Amino acid sequence: MARITFKDVRKTYGGGIEVIKGVSLDIADGELVVLVGPSGCGKSTLLRMIAGLEGITSGEIAIGKRVVNDLEPSERDIAMVFQNYALYPHMTVRQNLAYGLKNRNTPKDEIERRIKKAAKSLEIEPFLERKPRQLSGGQRQRVAMGRAIVREPAAFLFDEPLSNLDAKLRVQMRVEIKRLQRTLATTSVYVTHDQMEAMTLADRLVVLNGGQIEQVGTPIELYEKPVTTFVATFIGSPSMNLLETSDRGFSLGPGMTLPPGTATLGIRPEDLHLATAGKPDAFSAEVRVGAVELVGAESYVHGRLGNNQDIVFRVPGRSQIAIDACVMTGAAASSLHYFDGSGHRIG
Repeated sequence: MARITFKDVRKTYGGGIEVIKGVSLDIADGELVVLVGPSGCGKSTLLRMIAGLEGITSGEIAIGKRVVNDLEPSERDIAMVFQNYALYPHMTVRQNLAYGLKNRNTPKDEIERRIKKAAKSLEIEPFLERKPRQLSGGQRQRVAMGRAIVREPAAFLFDEPLSNLDAKLRVQMRVEIKRLQRTLATTSVYVTHDQMEAMTLADRLVVLNGGQIEQVGTPIELYEKPVTTFVATFIGSPSMNLLETSDRGFSLGPGMTLPPGTATLGIRPEDLHLATAGKPDAFSAEVRVGAVELVGAESYVHGRLGNNQDIVFRVPGRSQIAIDACVMTGAAASSLHYFDGSGHRIG
């Protein structure tokens, strides 16, 4: 186990293209940190820089007490789990798990002990004598994780490991990864573009945008208090509604005013509700319904305000709201978010 530290880390490619722009971050010993953001934001580049697969233009990366800028990947005491499993097809599961340990001249009895322990925790004991082609996608990913676990490294690095799995398996493997990380208490850095994966796995989230850190915090901190409109719309599904205040299309309750400098009002779909007569809300708006999505125990209603701003709100159960109907929505003062003209949070 080890702490991972970034100090003003930068990465510039030929032609002066800067893809990592001064990232500083401390990842605590035993913590699971998820790097999340859209394609091209720099999250995979940061992970590869920890692993030593990408060079650093300037700054410093330390794993434990060692600065690793100039160390080869094999010298960094990390284990990486890739999107494509990267298993040896001609080897059995047991041989795949043992391969890296044999190359490090680990004693045979120690190799066997580690394989048994990893196979039991991952529930792959029945597959030890099979080859990868005889396994399902989920089983192959478990083997890939097992190969990392037997290393007993200072840190695990996960590079979008679940993106090749179907939806049901992704949920199952998310739970498995979280359970294993808690059990092993090994420092872990996980890269994904899937904000649901990020929210459910992370001790802390690092939201990246254009090679820079937009916000760092626990999932609930980022959900409840996003510091920018970018984070507000990236974290949460469906995204937060962002309503321009210059041409409102909505009204505020008695005594309610927008904070000075407010350019955008944010409201999460789940914080909006159908208005009830006689019960004034801090926010209210008439919405013309354009579409209704049934997602099981709830429905999401998509519509437009009178000034043509789009809005989404949640209603419980199977919505009976008709397309083109006009309905009143409301929200409490505590659920409103305010952003200035540059997209930064007010208050």
